[in-house]
Amino acid sequence: MTIIIDPQSSGIAGNMIIGALVDLGADKDELKEIMEKSANPFGKIEVIFDKVTKHGIASTYCHVEMLESEHSIKYTDFIEKIESLNLEDDVKKTSIKVFERMAEAESKVHGKPLEEIHFHEVGASDAVADVIGSIYAYYSLNLDKQKIIGLPIAVGGGRIKTSHGILSVPVPAVVEILKDAKIVGGPVDSELATPTGSAIYAEICDEIKEFIPQIKPKKIGYGAGRKDFNHPNVLRIIEAPDITESDEIDVIETNLDHLTGEEIGYLFDRLLDSGASDVSITPIIMKKNRQGSLLKVISPRKNRDKLVEVIFAETGSLGIRIAPNLHRGIAEREFIKKWFEIQGEKFEVTFKIGYVNGEIISSRPEYEDLKQIAEKTGLPLIKVKEIVK
Repeated sequence: MTIIIDPQSSGIAGNMIIGALVDLGADKDELKEIMEKSANPFGKIEVIFDKVTKHGIASTYCHVEMLESEHSIKYTDFIEKIESLNLEDDVKKTSIKVFERMAEAESKVHGKPLEEIHFHEVGASDAVADVIGSIYAYYSLNLDKQKIIGLPIAVGGGRIKTSHGILSVPVPAVVEILKDAKIVGGPVDSELATPTGSAIYAEICDEIKEFIPQIKPKKIGYGAGRKDFNHPNVLRIIEAPDITESDEIDVIETNLDHLTGEEIGYLFDRLLDSGASDVSITPIIMKKNRQGSLLKVISPRKNRDKLVEVIFAETGSLGIRIAPNLHRGIAEREFIKKWFEIQGEKFEVTFKIGYVNGEIISSRPEYEDLKQIAEKTGLPLIKVKEIVK
């Protein structure tokens, strides 16, 4: 399966992740027990799960009631307490990695070594419950064996009061945690992405995309946020069958104005040999009325980086445009071989047959087979094509 975490409209927080995973099937009673026990070394909490509606969207709200809590704890002491918890190794190790992300962000922002970092907002018992609850649900649903795609995160806006004073949203730690992700401001004047939720997202996502890829959704979970806005304050997590990698493509483009025809022809062949699905060269008029060529390469996602390297090496281009996350509508295809007698000799020709909804939309003989017949018989290629057609 492919899992898509969609925080584009309302950001992300630990309890929202837990709520969405419960919506997808995680056992809320198990989670309640694990979260309350795990928080004990840091204080006392009560976990309550409710079904709520956020502006018309039915969702699961995970409410962590903080009864007692440490609000400032040294990072090294914090990790020691996490390591002492009675949890499965995978849950414990991944949870520690999440807290390491938060601590490293604090270290970078404040210019202090890790051993001098004190957790403030994220050191409370409810944050421990959020992280361990999210990671426990993650493993209970076997999401560690699935591909997880993260979409851009709405981080909100405005200012927020913290232990370090009044800070702009997103706070520096969140920006640092999400520096390899994609973030967008708004859509409200409020904090939407918390350090805890951001660190969990950064730890479990395998890939960050700008848009939802081509999928067939199977299950959808909604985790409710605490605040109410004039839009549904929910985190959406989508479960879908695996995406066929061959259907994912990138379009690579660059302008050429200094290569000879022979050099362009050599580049054309090299790109095809390096895994391009298709290569086209289009004459264009560039700035200052210079004649040039537009190179366009259709690349399977797995071959993209290799093809970009070939273009840089062979052209000396200073800039290559990549349009990512494009998907082709692909007709069902099969190859059929047929025999033809031409000038007293038998030749085998391969046809590429295309189907849409069970109907044939194209039937084309392969060029290499036609070329071989033309060379052997001396017939013009166009005549051979007419015969087999």
